[in-house]
Amino acid sequence: MVSKKLKQAQLNTNQQTLCATLSLFGSKSYFNTPVRDIAHVSDINTGSIYHHFKNKEGIASALYNNMLDRTITELSQIKASNNSTHDRCRAVIVFFIKMTEQKPEVMEFMLSSRHRDFLPDEKMVYLSTPFEMVRKRVKDGIVSDEIQLMSHIVTPNYLYSIPLRIITSRLDELIDKPLEKSLNAICLSSCTAVAAYR
Repeated sequence: MVSKKLKQAQLNTNQQTLCATLSLFGSKSYFNTPVRDIAHVSDINTGSIYHHFKNKEGIASALYNNMLDRTITELSQIKASNNSTHDRCRAVIVFFIKMTEQKPEVMEFMLSSRHRDFLPDEKMVYLSTPFEMVRKRVKDGIVSDEIQLMSHIVTPNYLYSIPLRIITSRLDELIDKPLEKSLNAICLSSCTAVAAYR
């Protein structure tokens, strides 16, 4: 049986490795980040990293899936704590904007990295479970007549394209002010664009 102390040490090694990887992928990109740099930044020896992860692709895959899992958890909480499609869609936008301001390296990795170039076996981020959950909420809104019927594919893109474009502009430093200052306007423009006519 593995002791609690050993499990905690493994968890710490994984977390330190993933944090260092995220930082390096953000500043240098996947292709320009050797495992020895990850080892140096994480202060974990290279052998230990290879013990926990098969290779650099394995580290990138673990990082990607860790972020997807955290997003799934957040989206599940949003669904549970909001009753209307409007409130859920607004909460999703708020979540992504807060992540952009508080953890820009996470949003940069999720939205700007070309994951298929180095994770060919993973789904593209826009086909991943969190985005499937978002599309499901939009479908629910169409069924409940809160969102106008366009298409189950087009509507979520239409709804979230404004916030995602603004987020990428912020990540690219084209917008220099925190997005929280424009949160209501961003949410209003997105939600109004797809609201069902009454």
